[in-house]
Amino acid sequence: MAQFDLPLAELETYRVDVDEPADFDTFWAGTVAEAREHGGGPELGRVDTGLTEIVVDDVTFPGFGGHPVKGWLARPAHADGPLPAVVEYLGYGGGRGLPHEWLGLAAAGYAHLVMDTRGQGSAGGSGGDTPDPVGSGPAFPGFLTRGILDPADHYYRRVFTDGVRAVDAVRQVDGVDPARVAVTGTSQGGGIAIAVAGLVPDLPAAAPNVPFLCHYRRAVQISDTLPYGEITRYLSVHREHADAAWRTLSYLDGMSFARRARAAGLFSVALLDDICPPSTVYATYNAWGAASTGVEREIDVYPYNGHEGGQGYRFTPTLAWLGKHL
Repeated sequence: MAQFDLPLAELETYRVDVDEPADFDTFWAGTVAEAREHGGGPELGRVDTGLTEIVVDDVTFPGFGGHPVKGWLARPAHADGPLPAVVEYLGYGGGRGLPHEWLGLAAAGYAHLVMDTRGQGSAGGSGGDTPDPVGSGPAFPGFLTRGILDPADHYYRRVFTDGVRAVDAVRQVDGVDPARVAVTGTSQGGGIAIAVAGLVPDLPAAAPNVPFLCHYRRAVQISDTLPYGEITRYLSVHREHADAAWRTLSYLDGMSFARRARAAGLFSVALLDDICPPSTVYATYNAWGAASTGVEREIDVYPYNGHEGGQGYRFTPTLAWLGKHL
């Protein structure tokens, strides 16, 4: 794959007038408040992993609508004092998998909550355990067009709210410092992390890698690769739904959440990425913290990579960055 998007010099200054609904803040404040009204805290059950230096709990917490959402919480076995925590969100189609697959951050001294993604976990890996009990009208296979005619019904309204409630949940765990909680994720997980950073104003840090769910219009214009191609294929059939669909997606665009973020942001982008095109990432990165002042942001660029981005090479620099902010 060759570089197909804007040159790097243009990407670095690429900004977009965000197509944002007037009631964006009201919509999301009401959504989060409604979810929190269901109350409830995380339920933890220790898992026998055979590990001696890491302890893992099977976590269930109330998400959107009070629906139970699963996760793994891994921590150092012999920790003293409240731990900083990282909430991690998963890539498209993936599930929380098996507990021993998530040891790196716990080994580095963090409480690490991996949130299962509702309705996903069957596209590969070791599976997921969280159903989505909410139905959908006609949709193209995948998740982007589920509930696309009304933002109140859209799938990602539920997922982003689950992400907020995951932060709420880890902050209630004994032995976790609620003031030192960061969010991270790759691809879809990066998009969820961006949304959560825009909805939880007191997060100190967010680290989205090659994020999905950003600048949908641009993505559809320059790439027909799935998952953004789900939007194109749906609208190629339901031609009369274009205005309603784009209105719904305007409530879910990472650019709008990024503007409201107050956390320090560490992004990554790959210049050959035709799944999450570089301009969609940069539009969001360049909007990061725009509604506030003094918000720190930085981005790591992988000129010769596609959607895999930095993969394992991200771990060490991200650890150093987390250590600075948590």
